[in-house]
Amino acid sequence: MESIWILVGTAATIGFVHTLIGPDHYLPFIVISRARQWRLSKTLGMAFLCGLGHVLSSVILGFIGIGLGIAVSQLEKTESTRGNIASWLLIGFGLAYAIWGLRRALSHQPHVPPPSPLKERLNPEPRSDHKLLSQSHHHEAERLYFHETKEKKSLTPWILFIIFVLGPCEPLIPLVMFPAAQHSIGGVILVTIAFGAATILTMLTLIALSAYGLSFIKLGPWEKYSHALAGSIIFLSGLAVQFLGL
Repeated sequence: MESIWILVGTAATIGFVHTLIGPDHYLPFIVISRARQWRLSKTLGMAFLCGLGHVLSSVILGFIGIGLGIAVSQLEKTESTRGNIASWLLIGFGLAYAIWGLRRALSHQPHVPPPSPLKERLNPEPRSDHKLLSQSHHHEAERLYFHETKEKKSLTPWILFIIFVLGPCEPLIPLVMFPAAQHSIGGVILVTIAFGAATILTMLTLIALSAYGLSFIKLGPWEKYSHALAGSIIFLSGLAVQFLGL
């Protein structure tokens, strides 16, 4: 029984380190939530669901392997293949999002609606800069309202969820297989909970702290490039995972 508790502590430690050194576990949520101005509760809720899917997909694969008597080495090859697919999807998503964000920023033009001919006839005095600015801000508020309405139908959260479900937890497989070989279902459950809890809590903590820090950073006129910047960071994190093994 003592060996199981040692394994549980090891699983929690590995889950923490595995998440900390893997930028794909938290960077996408940090930059997307900043660019799309998500509430912290929404960001953490989305990260929790993605982290849960991330862990459970490997748990299910591990149980299938246990049931079919598949060797650990074969399961690890399967996890490696899943990892390649997930990292390339992250790279593709980041690149596509960066291009979309750049096009969106470059096409953004402040618009001042033309004056009404009837109103001009009734009120012929020249329009002040204050009035022009007020109308521009009103139009911008309307544009943001429609943007937020469309945001509710965004596919971005679902894309992140799919990528996380496909992303493997490679260290979890050998950890689960040890108590499984001893026919200890309780040990399998404890190890899985320890690893999963450490992984998800680390994700949420890093995201919350980063969101708090970024709330003090104002991009000013560069704010319109926030989506392009977010996509670029996701793209780079995907490259780091794929080619640096992070």
